[in-house]
Amino acid sequence: MKLGSLKGGRDGRLVVVSRDLAWCADAGHIAPTLQAALDDWEAAAARLESLATDLAHEAIPMMRFHERDAEAPLPRAFQWADGSAYVNHVELVRKARGAEMPDSFRHDPLMYQGGSDRFLPPRAPIALADEAWGCDFEAEIVVVTGDVAQGADRDTALAAVRLVGLVNDVSLRNLIPGELAKGFGFVQSKPASALSPVLVTPDELGGWWQGGKLHRTLSVDLNGQPFGRTQAGEDMTFDFGTLIAHLARTRSVGAGSIVGSGTVSNRDAGGGHGRPAAAGGLGYSCIAEQRMVETIEDGAARTPFLVAGDTVRIRVDDDHGHAVFGTIEQVVEAI
Repeated sequence: MKLGSLKGGRDGRLVVVSRDLAWCADAGHIAPTLQAALDDWEAAAARLESLATDLAHEAIPMMRFHERDAEAPLPRAFQWADGSAYVNHVELVRKARGAEMPDSFRHDPLMYQGGSDRFLPPRAPIALADEAWGCDFEAEIVVVTGDVAQGADRDTALAAVRLVGLVNDVSLRNLIPGELAKGFGFVQSKPASALSPVLVTPDELGGWWQGGKLHRTLSVDLNGQPFGRTQAGEDMTFDFGTLIAHLARTRSVGAGSIVGSGTVSNRDAGGGHGRPAAAGGLGYSCIAEQRMVETIEDGAARTPFLVAGDTVRIRVDDDHGHAVFGTIEQVVEAI
């Protein structure tokens, strides 16, 4: 099933959404918010599935689902932990500055704790106060967990995945070096991220969800032109079970925690660092990665970061060209 939130209150109003994302049904009699449903998932899930079946058969009152009017499915989350599952991305970052990647990065996931007090709706603007900050998008896959006990193994952690979706993890690239130099992680360089219009249960994805990975093309357009057509199921060194288990190594993980894959990144068929979409390659899921490749090949980056008026569009399509999670579409807005 597909779940979303309509605007109303700080945590939205839970709705079940039709498979084609055209219609929705109020789910407030089951749980007022998505977080409330996740807190009581064992009881709520079956009732929400029944509501989804009734919606599919047009057996209940329903209303049009408009992505532009939708809230983030989880406007606030108890936790947002973003991994770096695609080691190719990390390797490129280091190679561009002439540094080798430690071998441990291939065995022990990188992860940072992001701000979860506000997730943007899928069509909200990216507010940018200073273009010199180097604003970038990062297209990623996310999962939402149930409760996970401290020390859970990979299989147990993977079984706790309740929902799958997309995120635009906005980054201010030129602020990152200064923050990392302090040795205490990201804060100002990671503003609010935007979630896809709906989150989807793994069973709804069928064979596309295997081994803790989403096996679909992640499409990113910048100003109406293809920027990335990366394969989310390929080159993913750490699956979501491994990422969640990493998070739970020293603490329990609460229901409603959002865990990100990190920027989806592929090597090319020959094992190289890939080519831009405009050159016939799979492209990239963030501007920084294209700039890294330019630096490696030409000695300097050419592609600019986002400026006011730029539009980024992120989606995953089914076999018929219909968006599985809806579309994240954001315009950069000067403030």
